[in-house]
Amino acid sequence: MAGRTEYEAGVAVADVLPAFADAFPFESFNRMQAEALPAIVERDDNVVISAPTASGKTALAEAAISRTLDAGGTALFLAPLRALTNEKEAEWDRFEALGYSVYVVTGERDLNPRRAEGADILVMTPEKADSATRKHDSPRYAFVTDVDCCVIDEVHLLDSDRRGAVLEVTISRLRRLCGPRIVALSATMRNVGDVAGWLDAPEACTFRFGEEYRPVPLSATVETYTHGDNAFADKYRRLYRALDLAQPHVEDGGQALVFVASRQDTVRAAEKARDVIAERDVEIGSRGEYDFHTDAQELKNDTLRQSVVDGVGFHHAGLSKEDKDRVEDWFKSGEIQLLFSTSTLAWGVNLPARCVVIRDTKLHDPLEGEVDMSPLDILQMLGRAGRPGYDDAGYAHVVCDGADADRYRQLLADGKPIESRLAGELDSHLNAEIALGVVDDIEDVMGWLETTFYYARAASAPEQYDDAESLRERVSATLERLVDGGFVDQSGFDIEPTQLGRLTSQFYLRLDTAASFHALCERAAADDAPAIDESAILRTVADAAAFDSVSARRDERETFGAVLGAEGDELEPGNRKVLAILRAGMSGTTPAELQSDAWVIRQNGLRFLAALRAFCERFGSPQDANLVRRIEARVEHGISAEAVGLVAIGGVGSGRASKLAAAGLVDPTDVRRVGVEGLVDAGLSAGVAERVVEQAMDLPDVTVEWEGIPESIASGENAMAEVTVRNEGDGTPVGIRVTVNGIEMSETTRYLGETTVPVGVFGGDAEELTYEVTVSFSELPLRPVSDSRVVDVE
Repeated sequence: MAGRTEYEAGVAVADVLPAFADAFPFESFNRMQAEALPAIVERDDNVVISAPTASGKTALAEAAISRTLDAGGTALFLAPLRALTNEKEAEWDRFEALGYSVYVVTGERDLNPRRAEGADILVMTPEKADSATRKHDSPRYAFVTDVDCCVIDEVHLLDSDRRGAVLEVTISRLRRLCGPRIVALSATMRNVGDVAGWLDAPEACTFRFGEEYRPVPLSATVETYTHGDNAFADKYRRLYRALDLAQPHVEDGGQALVFVASRQDTVRAAEKARDVIAERDVEIGSRGEYDFHTDAQELKNDTLRQSVVDGVGFHHAGLSKEDKDRVEDWFKSGEIQLLFSTSTLAWGVNLPARCVVIRDTKLHDPLEGEVDMSPLDILQMLGRAGRPGYDDAGYAHVVCDGADADRYRQLLADGKPIESRLAGELDSHLNAEIALGVVDDIEDVMGWLETTFYYARAASAPEQYDDAESLRERVSATLERLVDGGFVDQSGFDIEPTQLGRLTSQFYLRLDTAASFHALCERAAADDAPAIDESAILRTVADAAAFDSVSARRDERETFGAVLGAEGDELEPGNRKVLAILRAGMSGTTPAELQSDAWVIRQNGLRFLAALRAFCERFGSPQDANLVRRIEARVEHGISAEAVGLVAIGGVGSGRASKLAAAGLVDPTDVRRVGVEGLVDAGLSAGVAERVVEQAMDLPDVTVEWEGIPESIASGENAMAEVTVRNEGDGTPVGIRVTVNGIEMSETTRYLGETTVPVGVFGGDAEELTYEVTVSFSELPLRPVSDSRVVDVE
């Protein structure tokens, strides 16, 4: 670290950042923080810092933010989990007390552009930042181009299979958009220099703090168990091994944090652990404390309520926020000594323990089947061992099968270099940059490549990646595939996105999934093709590439016949499982055998249905888009095809829709007809009924009027008539299609208030002419409105 100006350990916050001393929860900086502070507060360069867990990196993030605010700038903090963004919002009321505003950017619906634009500190996950930067040229998201400093918490997330590429391209895009200062923080990583090279951080601003900076020394081991033939029994073998490792620390008054694979596992392991601890007569928890027992009765989760009084708890994302907060507080204060959690806790809340045990190194992913827990997660979890100020040492253990032991021992000994995950998703991310207009010619493509961590890491480790020339050839080949697939148009050196490319980027689709959606719309639009139907839509979604790794157990496959009959026989078992879950979700009766993965698969299915609807609007027809929208609403709410229109009414979900349907009210028209009194008779309270009727009055109320249409016409003669479609409710996009004897005469898309369409009446060979007008709602799950007239040919 030669050449750097250093502060002494223990330097006061007030001496370094006098205007922000009250924003820090302590009065002085520790040794690690003091060594990095000059780079943070005295220079404008980008900074990369790798340091052990619990060594105080958050304070350096806050120092960087303080310096930005002091200069009148805007800071963006990228947190790895949404739970952590909420935590920062609560913690950083210290900045708000100094007159600075903090705004957490969450979902599209909740976004307040005025608050975001006026915020001094923005907090997002990488996914939200990706979304915001993709929409930077819209007024709602223009604020993201005014960022002066971006702090990346846990930058080693770059190596995450699913999320790493998102973080990588988002940072590259943000640097191209507004060139903010980047301060990247990470747990210990071997190749800090590669990340620094990517971010153009000079040597004086690149730090790799070793284990000697860990506030509590860590002892980490790999422990094996006797593997059996039954996976369920193996879980308990690993649990007993984990409890053996944790027990001495618990008996000594310390705490143990045990990581398991799933939410359900946290509950089951806690239940079993209580029995084992009782059998072993281990003293644990605060059984005699009356106030704690009284507070425990306020927990919403019944099982948790019974467990915590024995000193054993569990923590997962499915618990209410109130229950999670109480568990965290009780673990910090010692009322809970043994806590079971999923890996997400290691990335989120700062909750260290004297002993950390990883019971499960494999987990079930609804979309991937059984997978190994990522090395990043393993290291992140182990880093939670040791409570600064309480423990003299931390103890961390990985419990695994003997066949995997050497692999984990090497991981603990050597750590893991951070790799780029962009190569596996290069085509979709390059398409996104072209769709955004960030890349618009061949030279730009290569320029974009050079801004990525992929390029920087390849230069450092060409034996694992391609050399620079090969990378350029690979990107050129990727661009060629985008052009051949219709995602990009190329004219000479200039490139621009097609509508297909834009939609693919907008909905974050893989190219092969987008191509299958496009093909379905193209087939439906062909003159001699049958109309798109419900089964074709569901099969296309279930066959999306994102579902290709879904596995189907024997008991799950045995439910397919009852749910699907012969539908989807051509699909692979995993994709057919997706189809069964979507089909069952439409009726609200998912078989028990399919429920464990149903929520995740349905959420992904809903995302794909929303994308397919947009594809139908652009490449198909409003009728197709409306059908997809009704299927989407049925999957989400579990409502019948007849009554699906009810969920278009604000405040009406599956429960109220089912209640109204049981009373014979199946659409907004019925609701408007019977009014408040009729809804009360159907079982709604008067207050709810009033709100539902008010919402229903705002929905489209379509009437059709024919003018000049004759009852008959002589053969060989013709006449002109017209049909007027009028909407008495709020305007909405609709498709208006006019057919004669099933053959399309005209189709138009309108934002409907009132519109008139000409109709030609031609006496031909047919004995009668049936004219039909159909009004379809592409954005609402309302059934189409149809009306017809018959003209005799004499």
